Amino acid sequence: MKIGFIGFGNMAQAIAKGLVASGAVPPTDLGACARDFEKLSRNTAALGCRAFASADETVRFAEVVFIAVKPHLVAEALEPLKEALTGKTVVSVAAGWTFERYQPLLPPSTGVLCIMPNTPVAVREGVVVCERRHSLNAERHRAVSALLKNLGTVIEMDTHLMGIAGTICGCGPAYTALFIEALADAAVKHGIARADAYRMVSQMMAGTARLQMETQQHPGAMKDAVCSPGGTTIKGVAALEQAGFRGAVIAAVDASESK
Repeated sequence: MKIGFIGFGNMAQAIAKGLVASGAVPPTDLGACARDFEKLSRNTAALGCRAFASADETVRFAEVVFIAVKPHLVAEALEPLKEALTGKTVVSVAAGWTFERYQPLLPPSTGVLCIMPNTPVAVREGVVVCERRHSLNAERHRAVSALLKNLGTVIEMDTHLMGIAGTICGCGPAYTALFIEALADAAVKHGIARADAYRMVSQMMAGTARLQMETQQHPGAMKDAVCSPGGTTIKGVAALEQAGFRGAVIAAVDASESK
């Protein structure tokens, strides 16, 4: 399956890295175009992928075309590609773009699926939120779903929930990285080397997340299991609550949603 990217920014590169790392797609079956051809050439060369000088070349090369330009550039990018996209599969990663918005821009035979991935797809531990409404036939849908599963967890979502799902999964890595940095700062403050602090904290978070996913325990029960009566952990939890930790997290999501 040959895959093309219209736009090759951070998210498109993360997807390409994940697909190459999974072995699902040979690097030579991936191609991309972007406005800055020199930068594109460097980024594609690092992965062993192809760099195309135009979007038209990219579309003609690919069976599946990822639309990965900035949201305000989507309509402009698609206008000259209508004929070339006939019969192709289009996967959109443009924030705010849903199936309904693509309908007037593409030929009826073009299959469209809108997704909201996050940057951990680069290491095959991402979340790919897929709009439940799409125009892929059963065979194409199976093929694209199988492709996306190489990047992490795939979750279908109704159209009206795509925005908040994108905020949680897309902005969440930044919030999580901030927590990693803060906890590592605390470790450094108490004498642990910076490199060791990052390794410890990141593995602790990865392990905790894996434990929750595999056991399906309520996060509150997991917290309770670590909090002994009068112990150190419950004192730390109380300090976080006193500082408004949960409220701050919810407020961050509300702020991102108010964009």
